[in-house]
Amino acid sequence: MGKTDFKKKIVLGVLFVFPLLVYLFFASGKNNFAKLPVLTTNIIEISELDSLTSIQFKEKISILGYWGGSLVDKQAEALNLNEKIYKRFYEFEDFQFVFLVNEKFSNEVEKLKKSLKEGVGTDLSKWNFISVSRNTIKTHFQSLKTPFKLSPEGSTPFVFIIDKNASLRGRNDDEDQGVLYGFDARSVAQINKKMIDDVKVILAEYRLALKIYNTNRDK
Repeated sequence: MGKTDFKKKIVLGVLFVFPLLVYLFFASGKNNFAKLPVLTTNIIEISELDSLTSIQFKEKISILGYWGGSLVDKQAEALNLNEKIYKRFYEFEDFQFVFLVNEKFSNEVEKLKKSLKEGVGTDLSKWNFISVSRNTIKTHFQSLKTPFKLSPEGSTPFVFIIDKNASLRGRNDDEDQGVLYGFDARSVAQINKKMIDDVKVILAEYRLALKIYNTNRDK
C-alpha cells in the first residue's frame, strides 16, 4: 500500500469517526439523546421588548435569565454560568445567553463583563443584556408560566433553556422536582448534574434534525 493510499484511508477514517464521536458526546448524558420536553410555548420575543435590538430567540438556543436588581449581587451566578455552561458551548453558532436587566442598572453590565473576562479573556460576545423596565421584566417572566417568583427587584437565580421556536424546554420526569422548569445558577451541583446534560441534548436534537433534513433533501 502506497503512502498516498494510506493517507486517504486515514482521512476517510477521521471523516467517519469524528461525527460518531460528536454523537456519542451529545448522547452521553442522562437523557440519552431524547428530546427535551416543551413546557411552555409562545414566550414573548425579545424584539417585542426592544424594537432596536437584533437579539431574538428565533433560530437560537438561548439561556435566559432575569436580573432585575443590581448586577453586583449576580457575580457568583454569572461566574458559575460562565465557567460551566458558556465556555463549554459558546462556540456553537446558534447558542447564546440572554439576560433581561433593569434599565436602572444598565451601567453595571460592562463592569460585570469585565470581571468575567479577567484572567482568562473569555469571548463574551454571546452574553446579551437587554435593558428594560422592571414591569417589562415581570411581564416577560410571566410568559414562561413557571411556579417561580421574581424578587421585588425583578430578579431570580433561575435560568431557563429557550429553543429556536421561543418555547421553554425542561424536564417533566425529573427525579427531584417532577417538572424541572429552570436551573438554579447558585448551585454548581445542579448545573453540573442537570443543566450541562440538558444543553447537550437540545444542541444534539437540532443537529440531528438538520442532518436528517439534509439527507432527505439530497435523495
